[in-house]
Amino acid sequence: MEAMTTPVALTERETLQRYEKRGALLRGHFRLTSGLHSDIYLQSALVLQHPEDAAALGESLAATFRGDRVHTVLAPAIGGILVAHEVARALGVRALFTERENGEMRLRRGFTLSPGERCLVVEDVITTGGSTREVVQCVEAHGGLVVGVGSLIDRSGGTATFSVKRVALATLSAATYAPESCPLCKTGSIAVKPGSRA
Repeated sequence: MEAMTTPVALTERETLQRYEKRGALLRGHFRLTSGLHSDIYLQSALVLQHPEDAAALGESLAATFRGDRVHTVLAPAIGGILVAHEVARALGVRALFTERENGEMRLRRGFTLSPGERCLVVEDVITTGGSTREVVQCVEAHGGLVVGVGSLIDRSGGTATFSVKRVALATLSAATYAPESCPLCKTGSIAVKPGSRA
């Protein structure tokens, strides 16, 4: 019988190297989902399209929550769906995702939570934490208990805070600007939105 090996958690450097290898760490002038502008954009889909990368990232993030008795992993659609799936697979639990309906984050497609269900909310990239907080509120509105928040990348430099355990595989301090004070805009450059939500 073959001995099972425990997956080794990726270091911060290894996580960012996977993004760089797949061309998912972009430099230029971007409009983020939050509406802020930045010279760095992380396109996680370019990493997560490769099953070996998605599995390694998911297992690494899951390892940090293994002792938290998670029942369900949730993420906002669409960027967090694969992250939730891979983290849930590594933890041996189910994965759900929330969607916006009339501007509000909701559980749809017949997804439900039981009262007191222990939930882990995950994302690919956290910038301001807005979408993640909306998922947390959705879980709580359904009677679930959020035991942690996880992301592959924290691009807030640690400034996006939550009242529960919070883990990111890598932290990136990337400058962000309000559109009206963006130095890139002042040079005549036009911000592009490479992400999933226009």
